[in-house]
Amino acid sequence: MVSRIYVLSLYHKLLREGSKFHNYNFREYTLRRTRDAFKVNKSETDPTKMKSLVEEAEKNLAMLQRQVMLGNAFSHESVMNREFSKTKTPPT
Repeated sequence: MVSRIYVLSLYHKLLREGSKFHNYNFREYTLRRTRDAFKVNKSETDPTKMKSLVEEAEKNLAMLQRQVMLGNAFSHESVMNREFSKTKTPPT
């Protein structure tokens, strides 16, 4: 049986990681999706089902951590800033 404290900890980790997205749409989608998924399965009592849901949430957390890192490293603004810094101004 999965402990309530562990599930709450996992929930808060997912919310915390999702809030790290710089992009508003990605951030809000992630937070909404996390809240909805936990709300739907809040009353689950079957231990095997709970275990599979926790495993799925752990996989989602790992995926989310990778996406946040990559999304923020290669965000549109940072790429645009690099391009502008590389261009030279023509002599006047």
